[in-house]
Amino acid sequence: MHLRRTILHRQTTYEEGGRAVRDPTLLVAALAIIKNPWFGRGFVEDLSPEVREVCPQVGKLLTEMILAETGDRLEGFGKASVVGMGGEVEHAQAITHSLWFGNQIRDAVKSKNYLAFTNCKGVGGQPIMIPLMDKDDPGRRSHYQTIHTNIPDAPAPDEIVVALGASVGGHPHHRIGDRYQDLAEMGLSVDNPAGV
Repeated sequence: MHLRRTILHRQTTYEEGGRAVRDPTLLVAALAIIKNPWFGRGFVEDLSPEVREVCPQVGKLLTEMILAETGDRLEGFGKASVVGMGGEVEHAQAITHSLWFGNQIRDAVKSKNYLAFTNCKGVGGQPIMIPLMDKDDPGRRSHYQTIHTNIPDAPAPDEIVVALGASVGGHPHHRIGDRYQDLAEMGLSVDNPAGV
């Protein structure tokens, strides 16, 4: 892995909607700017050798950065990647949608859940949005949140920005219920949410 820079984004919300937040919400994002391992090689059919090499390294790095801030208080998580204009969106997806990457954080926080995600192509200053959800319960809407950030000089055309996000606490003043309440009111089951 060729690493240019890491960035740690941290925000704590104390007030929302004109009302104090009883338990301030902490959002943390750990970002790495790495060289795109497929840049300049034309269309690469098999991305797996680089996935196996790069994903464990960047996953471990970002997981350690996140846990240094949240410790065992982490409740929600998500991921994102932005590939520079010289690459393909598939390159960004190859990094973040690999178990070699995602299992680093899942194993560390003992979660079986998938990580919410975004992947896109962009330039320096590209908005980076990291969607979050509860690490254990995908229907728990209190932990549906999004971290918004950007890096003025990344990604360069030959780079990928890889990000992990985490939360301690749900979004402020949560009052929209959860998915299971909707299912019950609609007469649907958790096992058959579409009602088919």
